[in-house]
Amino acid sequence: MSNVAVEKVSENGNDFRSLIEETTALAERIRDRAFQIFQSRGRADGFSLDDWFKAERDLMLVPEADLVEKDGAHHLSVSVPGFDEKDLRITALPEALIIRADSRHEHSKHEHSKEDGNLHFCDFSEKSLFRRFDLPARIDSDKVTARLDKGVLRIDAPTAVKAASKPVAVSAAAA
Repeated sequence: MSNVAVEKVSENGNDFRSLIEETTALAERIRDRAFQIFQSRGRADGFSLDDWFKAERDLMLVPEADLVEKDGAHHLSVSVPGFDEKDLRITALPEALIIRADSRHEHSKHEHSKEDGNLHFCDFSEKSLFRRFDLPARIDSDKVTARLDKGVLRIDAPTAVKAASKPVAVSAAAA
């Protein structure tokens, strides 16, 4: 079992802006791929949504997951076979957990050489894993921990403690 670093991000900080920029760049990659698919189909109208979904499948991995709330914490398990702890980037926000990773094949489809032998096919591709898990309650993002065990990423996120309301002293004004 390996510990995985968790980045804590405030909603106002520079780290949050870089996360938005990364998400925007990912959306642009999907858009570009969808346009390539549109062009390869002869630019026929009426299939834009199908093109977009195919582009997402071509570029993105959507891992299986479950979220359990127990003992004052959220416990998230995510299937990430083939990834090492150094590949995974976990971001803890007060109301969400975001998991990102990029898969890399040792040789892309165009980089196999004769030294590797006669290539008959290669199904490996480069894909990005990106999943945001919105949580049912705010968490204490400073106390989030993550570990990788046999291809399953386990994240423990303690629920944020609500600030206790303070009694307000009321006094009558003299007339």
